[in-house]
Amino acid sequence: MAEIQNTDLVVIGGGPGGYAAAFYAADSGMNVTLVDTETNPGGVCLYRGCIPSKALLHVAKLINEAKHAASWGVRFAEPEIDIDTLREFKDKVVNKLTGGLGQLSGARSIRSIQGWAEFRDNRTLHIRMHDGGEVELGFRHAILATGSRPAVIPGLPVDSPRVMDSTAALDLPDIPGRLLVVGGGYIGLELGTVYAALGSKVTVVEMTDGLLPGADRDLVTQLKKKLDASFEAILLNTGVVSAKDTGGEVEVTLRGPTGESVAHFDRILVSVGRKPNTAGFGLERTRVVVNERGFVVVDPQRRTGEEHIFAIGDITGDPMLAHKASHEARVAVDAIAGKKSVFEPYAIPAVVFTDPEIAWAGLTETEAKAQGRKVEVGRFPWAASGRATTLDRFDGVTKVLVDPESERLLGIGIAGPGAGELIAEGVLALEMGATVHDLALTIHPHPTLSETLMEAAEAWSGHATHLYRPKRPS
Repeated sequence: MAEIQNTDLVVIGGGPGGYAAAFYAADSGMNVTLVDTETNPGGVCLYRGCIPSKALLHVAKLINEAKHAASWGVRFAEPEIDIDTLREFKDKVVNKLTGGLGQLSGARSIRSIQGWAEFRDNRTLHIRMHDGGEVELGFRHAILATGSRPAVIPGLPVDSPRVMDSTAALDLPDIPGRLLVVGGGYIGLELGTVYAALGSKVTVVEMTDGLLPGADRDLVTQLKKKLDASFEAILLNTGVVSAKDTGGEVEVTLRGPTGESVAHFDRILVSVGRKPNTAGFGLERTRVVVNERGFVVVDPQRRTGEEHIFAIGDITGDPMLAHKASHEARVAVDAIAGKKSVFEPYAIPAVVFTDPEIAWAGLTETEAKAQGRKVEVGRFPWAASGRATTLDRFDGVTKVLVDPESERLLGIGIAGPGAGELIAEGVLALEMGATVHDLALTIHPHPTLSETLMEAAEAWSGHATHLYRPKRPS
């Protein structure tokens, strides 16, 4: 017989949305139960996503910078890759962070249940615990934060160990001599960057006519120049027709602009996006609505069709980003507490942690063109940056999109080393409703890469100190 328990708030899923919600709710005085399949909070992001991938990307950056140093007169021997030690480093990072979250959860007196939750009705969960036990949990409020999983391509031999999703690729089974990355989105390019640095010959196939579909083309151009040199090939307008594991390799049939061709690889990484985890939780026993794409329908407070059940994170739709989920967590908890809170960010930053990094927030030029919206653009190439010159890194650009009537900033885009760190200033400027003049008149330290934001704003008016552009008519 299942044990019967009750809680003010149950959070289902322990990722960046789930544990942020549980922690904030506990800090607000609620009795909180957190249900997740892992021992400690962290979710896909910490266990099998953003954190382990960034640890490996740091190693890739070090390898690439060591090679680059030869042009400065500093030469290192070819690196020796100890894949077991590298894997241990990555796992150590994951264990440190997830273990720390477990301690923070305990310090907040959050009841953690390791298991799988399923709705019996709109007020009761049945939880199958990891240790074999069962719990019937009654709740006043619930927050769904069940995350997402890698999408698959029909027809690929998914049972072959040579065909990997992002989770398997992060486990570093080996360093394949030839790696095919299917999908030119951020996951494929980040992991492709890692494996290329470790020594794999990486080929990327992307079905559309450009990498990172939807991202600003000025930014993507900077990245593609670098990837063209580090990858074996980038095949656009190309898809996988079939793949067959022959025992020693994978035989792949590709269809591109010139027809079909056959290529051979040691491993395939499938990175064609992610799908929300909304099946198997008994949502059909509630009034929670799931749309045709599998996303939970929510209102601005993240409330579902059940007034006391909320949903946050990847299951609520794009963008599927950890920091978006964490922000939604606070909105949902405040709504439960009766506060006036809605999810209405003006800008959600996106970062691709390749080399160079790409980051943007607010409106992109690509979106503006699609909407037929008139915008003005200020661009500052990093070739004109003193700090970028000292780093011997000219593969960067910073741009601002400006409303021609109000001169308010509409979007910020950055490509270059450290773009992910620099974009936060742009996000704040957008959220505060800053004008291009506010950014241009903000004194930035010299010499830094952050100056490129100021100079992009100055370039809009034709007054950038380190870049000559004809002056804008007054």
